[in-house]
Amino acid sequence: MNALAATNRNFRHAARILGLDSKLEKSLLIPLREIKVECTIPKDDGTLASYVGFRIQHDNARGPMKGGIRYHPEVDPDEVNALAQLMTWKTAVAHIPYGGAKGGIGCDPRDLSASECERLTRVFTQKIHDLIGIHRDVPAPDMGTNSQTMAWILDEYSKFHGHSPAVVTGKPIDLGGSLGRDAATGLGVVFATEALLAEYGKSISNMTFVIQGFGNVGSWAAKFVHQLGGKVVAVSDITGAVKNPNGIDIPALLKHKESTQSLKNFMGGDAMDPDELLVHECDVLMPCALGGVLNKENAADVKAKFIIEAANHPTDPEADEILSKKGVVVLPDIYANAGGVTVSYFEWVQNIQGFMWDEEKVNCELKRYMRRAFQDIKAMCHTHNCNLRMGAFTLGVNRVARATLLRGWEA
Repeated sequence: MNALAATNRNFRHAARILGLDSKLEKSLLIPLREIKVECTIPKDDGTLASYVGFRIQHDNARGPMKGGIRYHPEVDPDEVNALAQLMTWKTAVAHIPYGGAKGGIGCDPRDLSASECERLTRVFTQKIHDLIGIHRDVPAPDMGTNSQTMAWILDEYSKFHGHSPAVVTGKPIDLGGSLGRDAATGLGVVFATEALLAEYGKSISNMTFVIQGFGNVGSWAAKFVHQLGGKVVAVSDITGAVKNPNGIDIPALLKHKESTQSLKNFMGGDAMDPDELLVHECDVLMPCALGGVLNKENAADVKAKFIIEAANHPTDPEADEILSKKGVVVLPDIYANAGGVTVSYFEWVQNIQGFMWDEEKVNCELKRYMRRAFQDIKAMCHTHNCNLRMGAFTLGVNRVARATLLRGWEA
């Protein structure tokens, strides 16, 4: 089942639990706007190359739309649509005044030089600048993009609209970015994990962890888990996988990855088959990479007691059912990885006010938001007698539905 079908399925289940009117349900499901643009740029060798860019603006009932822009060969409308919808529910779960959006360009950034990537970003911004904005739609980094990408978008957008630092988040600090933003998603994952484990009388310090994905989210999550005394026994990324039953020295692995750009040949553990990582023995599994990695083929072999969905849509619905029957507790993505968008909100607030926060304040506020959201989800689970995924979806969908009705949807 692809990401859009799975997301729609979860939404419809939540809508049934909430007893939403069928017309309202349909209205909430359909995106507000779908944008598709051609981006043609000169390559460094003088040839022309064309790419297709997307921006799906799903809902703005609760505030400006918010969502990342990813550069990836597999970007397509269905995936972007699903991720935009997830952002709508995620921002509502986090209780921040945003709607959902998502964008992307179908390209492999590894095949582009820095100057080609800049030209592509600027052309894409030129095509959509009148449809994004501080109070309309605020992009952010995602897979294949980073703070530099946001700096180019900010600069190009400002050519049309004047200096507008709040038009994107995840910017460089020197251009109005927020302290703590780089670590935010990974730190939010750890705050979410602490909240979940506390419900079971457990803590990070006496648990074993397996982390799939060692990019921005996975590496920060591993770092914080290690600092809190958790034992990370296996890690993987696109370059390979490493395991150590006694616990990986995460600071040493981070240095190795920084110097070699790879997990291979790390002396503090043994190489392993990346395909075996998801079913490796552990207490807590954190998928931090692509979606759909837990499916009906491997779910029955998962040994973890808890799954923290740090990636977007890592668990297929079929896998969800299998894991539920096994008694595995799954903390859903629309809550677990909401730390990034929450600190993006803090960055937007700082830009609008023209008053920047120190990192301690950012992290303190993030912890407060993540803890409050978990308690709100638990309350919905209790009210509707449902699991954590449906607790999160009913929470998010209900907040968006209420905002839609209060604004006069039936007028």
